[in-house]
Amino acid sequence: MAIPIPMSTATNTIQWYLENFSVFSILTKEDRAKLGKVAHMETTLKDQEIYCKQDVADSFYLVKEGKVKIIQRSDNGKEVILAILGPGEIFGELAITDKATRDEVAVAAEDSLVCMFKASDFLRLMEASPQLTLQITKTIGQRLEKVQRRLEQLMFRTAEERVRDFLRDLAQESGYAIANNPEEIAVPMQLTHEDVGKLTATSRQTVTTVLNTLEKAGILTYNRHRIYIKCFSLL
Repeated sequence: MAIPIPMSTATNTIQWYLENFSVFSILTKEDRAKLGKVAHMETTLKDQEIYCKQDVADSFYLVKEGKVKIIQRSDNGKEVILAILGPGEIFGELAITDKATRDEVAVAAEDSLVCMFKASDFLRLMEASPQLTLQITKTIGQRLEKVQRRLEQLMFRTAEERVRDFLRDLAQESGYAIANNPEEIAVPMQLTHEDVGKLTATSRQTVTTVLNTLEKAGILTYNRHRIYIKCFSLL
């Protein structure tokens, strides 16, 4: 279970954090102050579940520090990672729709700090703030589009194509060009091959095989901390 931060030490901290969430960047200082009053900061240790499948969907979250995995878990125990979210990203957002229960599992990928909002409190703020409603609607749409694209990749692409698609997406989202050359990209890597396998619906062995093949072809090199893409257009 996530561990709440005592209110006596959290109130000012929450408002400072909200100012640094891009999803709330359009709000006035007054609106952020209102939001801070209904927010709750919680710490979650690595591998702890923040919510489970079929839990009541009565709240949603923002990642402040750390990473959170969103997992689709079948009845026979198989897992597919739908997303790994970092600071500034939201999850559990369907709680502010008519969704009654969770369809997925949220797990801390590392020690994390998350900001929790009760759906009922947040909906009242949305009713009073068209800008907040627009921003949240846009964010939810982008998340759903991203998940839909990932599901399409899982359904219609081969295992190797899925791993390569994932590496391209990761490079575009988290990588940085070397010497301003868009073909050479360094990507910090904090995921295990097993994590990548769950993100791409393949096995750990398949991920290793694809990476080794790309390395032999001179397209990239990698270790447990970083992937160095030598030629992005060939990936």
